Formats: sequence, structure tokens, C-alpha cells
Amino acid sequence: MLDFLRRLFGGTDLKPIIEKGAVIVDVRTVKEFQGGSAEGAINIPLGDFGKNIDKMKKMKKPIITCCASGMRSGAAKKQLESYRIEAYNGGSWQSVNKQVKR
Repeated sequence: MLDFLRRLFGGTDLKPIIEKGAVIVDVRTVKEFQGGSAEGAINIPLGDFGKNIDKMKKMKKPIITCCASGMRSGAAKKQLESYRIEAYNGGSWQSVNKQVKR
């Protein structure tokens, strides 16, 4: 059960993925993002994902998604994977930020 929740809401050790040059994409709204975000994250709200898929494909890097709780970032991860983009659900932006700052 714990493993299921970890996969659903994030919990992966992101350090090696970050070291591979991963891009952190915060999928919260612009207003939420302006209230605080993981260090180095870019903001692509989940509602704008469809029109930004080509931009993310061109990055040619793994993408770590994050949001407030891990729900939206989980949906974003699945959407990216459907386009064959290597993606990881980082969960909350605070959790991702802790791993970026290690």
C-alpha cells in the first residue's frame, strides 16, 4: 500500500534524475507558482500541457513534475509518458525542493 501511495504522490529519489539534467516542471497555476516553487522549476500549468508538449519534447531531458500534493503532477507524468517523454512524479513542490537542495 505504501509503495502504491509513493508512486501515486511521488517519493522517488530524484537526486540521480536531477544529476542527469532533468527539468523540473511545476504544473500548478501561475498564481500558485508565484507563491513559491522548487528551485530551478519552470511553470507549465496542467491546463496548458497540451499546447506545450512539443516544447517539452524538444528539451530532450527527463522531466520531473510537481504540484501542491502530487495529484496534478501524477496526471502530468502520465500525459508526458503517453508522448514517450521520460517523466517522474516528484509529488509536492516542497518535496522536490528538498531533494534539489541536498
